[in-house]
Amino acid sequence: MAITAAMVKELRELTGAGMMDCKKALNETNGNMDEAVEFLRKNGQAKAEKKASRIAAEGICCVAVDGDTKAAVVEVNSETDFVAKNEKFQTFVKAVAEKALTTSATDMDAFMAESWEGSKSIADELVEQIATIGEKLSIRRFEKVEAQNGCVVSYVHGGGRIGVIVEAETTVVNDTVKEALNNVAMQIAAMYPKYVDRSEISADYIAHEKEILLAQIMNDPKESQKPEKVINGMIEGRVSKELKEICLMDQVYVKAEDGKQNVAKYLEEISKQVGATVTVKRFVRFETGEGMEKKNEDFAAEVAAQMNA
Repeated sequence: MAITAAMVKELRELTGAGMMDCKKALNETNGNMDEAVEFLRKNGQAKAEKKASRIAAEGICCVAVDGDTKAAVVEVNSETDFVAKNEKFQTFVKAVAEKALTTSATDMDAFMAESWEGSKSIADELVEQIATIGEKLSIRRFEKVEAQNGCVVSYVHGGGRIGVIVEAETTVVNDTVKEALNNVAMQIAAMYPKYVDRSEISADYIAHEKEILLAQIMNDPKESQKPEKVINGMIEGRVSKELKEICLMDQVYVKAEDGKQNVAKYLEEISKQVGATVTVKRFVRFETGEGMEKKNEDFAAEVAAQMNA
């Protein structure tokens, strides 16, 4: 029976075993999925199988840097915060970040297939870590940033809960610029902007937000009776307020002494100090477990249940 890539992928998802191990198992069992799972279990390559249905929503984000121009951030998940604080797990995550720093991959499948050491892939090493640590682990995502005309600065918050990379364009890279960009990275971690500035926001997004706001106004007995010009002004004002919250350059700079200076004005101030324009080109912000469902369970009770099983 011909073994397809889809079959190998399915077996990997079922067992967490390496790609080549899955292919071999399918060849040995003539493509029978159940027998292939059993083959891997018997050979000790599917130790993580029982953990496949669990949710790994804890973990840490880690950043690796190479000089002033290259950085990579990864998110690696575990099932419990207990494991996330484990030194062995943290060492593994740091090594994953170093791999991301040198990768040529542009998606997770390609990244996981890259070499860890020798003939072992990153996916193979992950399976070994799962078997050693005893929890489901997941390399969820990575992103690599390289500055072409400036520098990159990174910031990790809360012991790895949030990882941030900021790429800036500037002809001057010194301690003053790096400190300013580190402050901006802290801003991004704390205030969670979605865009650098308004130029990144599509007209469709703005139109959609205005449509929602108009519907809200028209559903209000008092506001809906106001003149059209007033209603349009209300909509513009509310949209502007929203954009100030989601656009980094519009956000009030968290360290501003007057509580009014925005990030754009702060960078203008820094630019004057160093004699060169410092512009944030892009940023990456990873937060552990972001968008994932977390199980609400008593860890001690789970341990007790396993001991009594």
